[in-house]
Amino acid sequence: MGIIAWIIIGLLAGLIAKALVPGKDPGGIIITMLVGIVGGLLGGFLGKVIFGVDSIDGFFDLSTWIAAVAGSVIVLLIYRAVTGRGRAHA
Repeated sequence: MGIIAWIIIGLLAGLIAKALVPGKDPGGIIITMLVGIVGGLLGGFLGKVIFGVDSIDGFFDLSTWIAAVAGSVIVLLIYRAVTGRGRAHA
């Protein structure tokens, strides 16, 4: 159930991350959802590894959302860096 919860949170966190990080993304809504899911999973993993806490305390817990959005922002920035370089050489 933890992974499914992170996927649902990740979908919303991807939208929040895209709103927080200014700039145009090379992807559409599908990429935003994938970035959110990966970012949510990354945020949950990092929260568990770095802070040693069960970061999925609850769907409405603030720490869960902070971890998911932070992970999504990280993945979004990495995605932009990778796709930006790829398009610059083309």
